[in-house]
Parts: sequence; structure tokens; C-alpha cells
Amino acid sequence: MKVRRRLGLFMASSMLLSACTVGPNYQPDRMKVPAQFKEAAEEHPATPEEIAHTTQEMTEWWASFNDPMLTSLVKQAIEGNFDLQIAGQRILAERAIRDRSASQWYPQMDANMGGGDVRYSLNIDNWPIRPGNPQNRPEASMLTYGAMATWEMDVFGRIRRDVEAHERAVEASIEGRRALLMTLLSELASDYMLLRVTQLQIHIATDNIRVAKDAVDLTNKLYLEGVGNTLQIAQAQAELDSQIAAREPLKTRVSQITHAIAVLLGKMPGELEDQLKVVRPLPTVPAFPATMPSIVMANRPDIRMAERKYALATAQIGVAVANLYPHFVIPLTFNPNASAMYQLFQVNAMSWQFLMMASLPLMHGGKMTAEVRAAQASAEAARLEYRQTVLTGFKEVEDAMAAWHDDIEYAEQLHKAAEDSATASERARKLYSAGLVGFLEVLTTERTTLNAQNQEALAKLERLRDAVNLYTALGAGWKGVPLTNTTLPVSLETQNVLARAFKQ
Repeated sequence: MKVRRRLGLFMASSMLLSACTVGPNYQPDRMKVPAQFKEAAEEHPATPEEIAHTTQEMTEWWASFNDPMLTSLVKQAIEGNFDLQIAGQRILAERAIRDRSASQWYPQMDANMGGGDVRYSLNIDNWPIRPGNPQNRPEASMLTYGAMATWEMDVFGRIRRDVEAHERAVEASIEGRRALLMTLLSELASDYMLLRVTQLQIHIATDNIRVAKDAVDLTNKLYLEGVGNTLQIAQAQAELDSQIAAREPLKTRVSQITHAIAVLLGKMPGELEDQLKVVRPLPTVPAFPATMPSIVMANRPDIRMAERKYALATAQIGVAVANLYPHFVIPLTFNPNASAMYQLFQVNAMSWQFLMMASLPLMHGGKMTAEVRAAQASAEAARLEYRQTVLTGFKEVEDAMAAWHDDIEYAEQLHKAAEDSATASERARKLYSAGLVGFLEVLTTERTTLNAQNQEALAKLERLRDAVNLYTALGAGWKGVPLTNTTLPVSLETQNVLARAFKQ
């Protein structure tokens, strides 16, 4: 009864004190940001329909390019990319570490049993008579069994802060996976756009090879008619050889891009080559988002991860501060000993210990206060890192918007230049066939046309990448993609029968 009263009193006192959690509580860093992006240039408030369309567009932005192949590749990448699966396993590991930290709230108990023979030294003066061995013989048989338990009372919240810190680490790892997912989709889309534009460049190169062959045939014909000369034939042949050679690196690039895309999907290089090398039209450049409030920046996983890391660092201050306060532990030991099996359960064999222990740090050379200062500095660094991440995010969005708007006119001018160059090249060939201009003018116009067409193709690539970069900068694409649990096929219940009965 006395033990029960003491235990009850101690438990009641601990429960009252457990409300005391030392260290600072996390407060989000309120950073002043503009309501709208400067480069958004919204001329009228967005309608509810436009807002709903933009929201859907941000969720699955790759569908805005109207390319079924791209949509299929994105789905396969989400399911098969190994880096994404690794990030998922890290989340599971962080959750397990959090659960391990939370286990400190519960009593820690272990059972033991054993037996055997022992021999004591007789060469020590005044050695007491050993219990159960009145003849004071040096040998004895001993059997024992029992249990040991400890329970730390979280009076000042050290465990609570530790669990809180690990919970924030879990949340940060979730945002890290989302950031990786965004990077994966951005890289996949950029590679896919480059693949289609490179195929377009191969098509342009093939057309120019055909034109160069026509030029060779024309110079040979004029030479036979007595109008041309061997210099013109050599120039035409050299141009043809140059055009054929220029096409080969483009073929190599196509192969390399298909290999990169296959790896992003978790497949062997070359596995998708037959599908990806089929020439398809360029994806459609989506329309600029109808509404663009700065609140969409809250979707960026890197900003969310930086904020969670700040919360984690704040909780770690509480852990360091709690170490300055007393620790309360209840140790319990039950360990009967006897020399014979029938004696093990007798009252005289009982041996147990029940204590209420408290420890107070007194002198450690400033180690614990230094740990508090280090935790404070780390938390402040995390807060500043969060602010820097927000600034960087706004910069990336503004840059992407500026590129989107500027590249529209750039692409239009290059398209006009390509058309004018093609017209000039056609006229130069006609004039050359009539003997009105030299072959040098034909070569010059053809090279100008090829350069203009390639520049236009690259401008189309930039327009497509502008859209990808904007969606990525806005933090779009990770919503609606759940964590894939790919744990190893090992069941704890099949490994240890005790796991069925006890929470180990």
C-alpha cells in the first residue's frame, strides 16, 4: 500500500509537471510578399472559370501541351523513376525514426533468465557468508530470472520536443520528394521537347540535303551546256557533303535523348528507342495562365521544405534547453535468485528494486549551454534560408514570365526571317539557272536559309521550355501524386513471434 501511494503521488506530480514544455514554440516567419507578380501583367481580374482552369492546369500541367506521348511518359516516370522511389523510402525511414523517438514516452522493459555454476574467491578478508551457502563454500549453483524496466517521465518536454523535431523532419522529407518530383517532370519534359525539336532539325537538314543535291545536278547540267564551270561543280558538291555531315550529330543527339528519357522512366537505355524515334509534331505551346496571384508560391516544395526545416530547428532548441533541467526516471528491477529450481519462486528468493530517480546537471564545462546557443544559431540560419528560398522562388517565376513574353516576339521574328530566307534562296536558284547570278549567291542564300530555319526551330524549343520553366517555378505538378510505399517483403510478425504480442 505504501508503494502504491508513493507511485500514485509521483505519477500525479509528473502529470502536473508534464504540461511544462521548455524551449520556444514554433512561430511561422511572416515575410511580406507582393500580391501579384510584376511580369504577370494581368489586365483584368480573373473570372472564377479562369481560376478553376488555372488550378487544373497547375495540377497536370503536362497535359496543356496536348501531346499524348508526353502525358504517357510522365505517368511512367512517376511510377518507375528510381530516384523518386528512393525519396519515398527516405520518408518511410524518417517516419520510423520519429516512432523510435516517440517510444521514449513508454516504459522500456526487458526480460532475462539464466543459470549455472559460480565460484567465489576466498582470498578476501572478511568476505561475507553468501546467502544460501552457510558452509561458505567457494562454489555455488545459481538460477535466476526476472525483468528490468525504466520509464522516463517527460516533465520538461525533452521527449516531446524530440518527437516534434522528427515530425518536422518527416514533413521536410515529404516536401523534398515533391521537389524531386517537380525536377524529374521538368527534366523529362525538357528532354522530350529537345527530342522533338532535334527531329525537326533533322527534317530541315534532310530538306537542305535535297536542295544541295538539286544544286549539284543543276551545276552539272549547266556545265554540260557550256554555261557552268568545274569550280561551281566543286562548290556544289562541297556544300552537299557539308549538309550530309551536319545531319549526323543530330542523329546522335536523338539517340542520347532517348537514352536519357528511358533512364528517367526507370528503364534500360534504348528500351523506348523504337517509340521515341517515331517523328511526331511539336507539342503545342499552352496559353499563359489566366490568373497568377503570388499565393501560388505556397505550392513550391522547396519553400515548404525550408519552412519545415525552420520548424525542425526551432524544436531542437527545446531539446537542448530541456537538457538543462532535471531528468526523472523510474527504474524497476525484479530478479529472483536461487540455487535450486524449487527455490526460485519462494519468498526468500525474491529480489526487486523500485526507485524514483532524479538527475540534475550541475557542471559540464559549458557544454549544455553551448548546445543551446548552437541550436539557436541553427534555427536562425534556417529562418534566413527560408527567406532566401522565397526570394529565389519569386526571382525564378519573374524570370520565367519575362522569358515567356519576350520569346513570343523573338520566335515570330525568326519565323519571318526563315520564310524570307527561303524565298531568297528559291529566287537565287532560278536566277542562277538563267545565268543571271553566280553560284556564290546561291550558296550564300542557302546557308542563310539553313541558319534561319535552325534558329526558328531553337526558338520553338525555347517557347516550349519557357512554359515548362514557368510551371516548375510556380511549384506545379506534385499535387495528386501520392507516396508509393515500396517496402521490402519482410513481415515483422514472421520474424519474431513476440512482435505479435508486444510492441517492440
